[in-house]
Amino acid sequence: MASIWKGSLSFGLVNIPVEVRTAIQGDHISFRMLHEEDLSPIKYERVSSSTGDAVPWKEIVKGYEYAKGKYVVLTDDDFKAAAMEASRTLEIVDFVQQDEIDPRYFETPYFLVPSKGGEKAYALLREAIRKTNSVGIGKIILRQKQHLAGIKVVGEALVLEIMRFANELIDTDSLNLPKSDLVRPQELQMAEQLVTSLAEPFDPSKYSDDYRLNLMRVIKAKMKGKKIALTPEPEEPRDAQVVDLMTRLRESLDQGKKRGAVRSQPHSAASRERKSAKGAKTARRTKRKTA
Repeated sequence: MASIWKGSLSFGLVNIPVEVRTAIQGDHISFRMLHEEDLSPIKYERVSSSTGDAVPWKEIVKGYEYAKGKYVVLTDDDFKAAAMEASRTLEIVDFVQQDEIDPRYFETPYFLVPSKGGEKAYALLREAIRKTNSVGIGKIILRQKQHLAGIKVVGEALVLEIMRFANELIDTDSLNLPKSDLVRPQELQMAEQLVTSLAEPFDPSKYSDDYRLNLMRVIKAKMKGKKIALTPEPEEPRDAQVVDLMTRLRESLDQGKKRGAVRSQPHSAASRERKSAKGAKTARRTKRKTA
């Protein structure tokens, strides 16, 4: 895994030589646009909206639309003038409690890996962040663009997470959202019980992209010249009548209890088998002693 940035991570007077490496991998299925007649790939041309003619790259400029149909053209020199000076230091300017940060700020994670000589300082910062349950906040210039960045701990790794700036988030005040006083205490208590009954440790391996799996089945079948018919799972019929919320909560809670009982059955059966085997072993031992 190649590094995409090398420099140092600093807080106070401490400088840690680090490298930034990708922490996620794309898992999407790519397609090409083809001509149906001979399956030749389709090329895209840059066409003028006024003349309909193809325009070569050398005649294309970048423009900012400041009003409807009004543009100001920017040159390469303009972009160079606005560019931030490339820095090889990511300075942590603040440490913030993790639960104080709106999750919408976080965007793309990267691993921070210590370079030679930075191992001890790296481990020291990692454990300090872990113990204080905080996030280091700073800025980094990555691929010619400045980003807000958060430094977190995931296992034994420091993770740099690219963050959105405040102006990129939409204020929830602009949304028409229900007030909490609509909820009755009895409903809230039962909803909490339902959530508790369905609570499980997070296991990401349980969740898969079903659409991607189905699509790959279709692709593999067509590669072999076969056709595959995927039968969708039938949806449970929904009651069209308006039902009291408490009734729905009670029904859901009962289903949750049944599901929990089913989950625990294999463990109970295994436990009974172990007890039975242990009892048989003890009986054999006692018989040998008596003999």
